[in-house]
Amino acid sequence: MPQTRLVFFQDADGAAPVWEWLKDLRVSNPKAYAKCVVRIRRLVELGHELRRPEADLLRDGIYELRARLGTVNYRILYFFHGRNVAVLAHAITKERDIPAVEINRAVGRMRTFIASPAAHTFIGDIENA
Repeated sequence: MPQTRLVFFQDADGAAPVWEWLKDLRVSNPKAYAKCVVRIRRLVELGHELRRPEADLLRDGIYELRARLGTVNYRILYFFHGRNVAVLAHAITKERDIPAVEINRAVGRMRTFIASPAAHTFIGDIENA
């Protein structure tokens, strides 16, 4: 199975929300950042084969990468574009269920990306976030 290519969703203004979230997390909580990076690496390695407890399907083609540190849950929402591209669309820190508004935001980003992949692709090295 080929490795999954990883890209970050980029807004029309050039911002990459998950990239920025990871950069902030790296500074504010290096241990949580490291756990999220491990999950992202597993996604690259296993792609569609990644399952619970590391990842889960939420709805409408949106999946979540799952990391936990203490009582805090870190979630990176993503979707697949084609067979071997995973797009990191949204990220949140939570203590309970993911609010529907957060999933809806990821679904909106997925639709925007599908309409114009080249305009909404940010390629970043997770080691340098």
